[in-house]
Amino acid sequence: MNAHKSGFAAVIGRPNVGKSTLINALIGQKIAIMSDKPQTTRSRILCILTEEDAQIIFLDTPGVHKPKHKLGDYMAKATEGALHGVDVVVFVVDVTEKMGAGEQYILKQLANVRVPVLLAVNKVDCIPREESLPVIANYAKAYDFAGIVPISAREGENLDGLLVEIKKHLPEGPQYYPADMVTDQPERLIIAELVREKVLELTRDEIPHAVAVDIEEMTTRAKGDVYIRAVIYVERESQKGIVIGARGALLRTIGQRARADVETLLGSKVYLDLWVKTRKDWRNRANALREFGFHEDD
Repeated sequence: MNAHKSGFAAVIGRPNVGKSTLINALIGQKIAIMSDKPQTTRSRILCILTEEDAQIIFLDTPGVHKPKHKLGDYMAKATEGALHGVDVVVFVVDVTEKMGAGEQYILKQLANVRVPVLLAVNKVDCIPREESLPVIANYAKAYDFAGIVPISAREGENLDGLLVEIKKHLPEGPQYYPADMVTDQPERLIIAELVREKVLELTRDEIPHAVAVDIEEMTTRAKGDVYIRAVIYVERESQKGIVIGARGALLRTIGQRARADVETLLGSKVYLDLWVKTRKDWRNRANALREFGFHEDD
């Protein structure tokens, strides 16, 4: 019988290549929020996959990008920090796009990494195989990867193959976390992220990333349902009106969609009480970032 393995895998990549989709598919549960907008994931999130022969702790990191504000600085530091203290790095790329400046920037960062780096070539379901081969060949020339695995995170294609490659590079050892634990994040943070995901989905390009969500109250009531009061913070009054929508219609839809995910997460009925407030320029205010859970020493 093979020895049990346990270790840490950092998942990195340019914004919007499918990192969170991949981790959610591997874990089998919605932990990391997904959006077709870049820079959705703001902090390193530990997601835990426990199998009979191994426990893999994934670090889902913000997409690598050039910072434009204090929040961006935090996100960049979170990604760079994830490359240290792990056993393997999984570099996720989008096969439908040619290698660009973002990928080249990441490859430069990887030059200083002393652990094996796997290339996960995502979205192979989107183009014919013959079109993907030149893209993969370019990456193979650019870096000495420990393995290259074509996958489709959305369709679940070849995820087992990726896990096999990851396990090859993990040290032998016991589980770090209980078998039924899938994340180190508190429920409040996950719930806040689920609400923020719906805001991003429904406001499209009108509210880029000037949104933070704070869970002010979370109480289990006498009948067993959970009351949650969440405040959606934006940076300008005009953004507040967009999130609320005409006669509150958009805010109701945000609440309905978020509540469905939160009820799945908690396994109970939820009353989600949403409010929208303006906090000017919060992404550049260190005290606001701390209040919303962003810490430079993470």
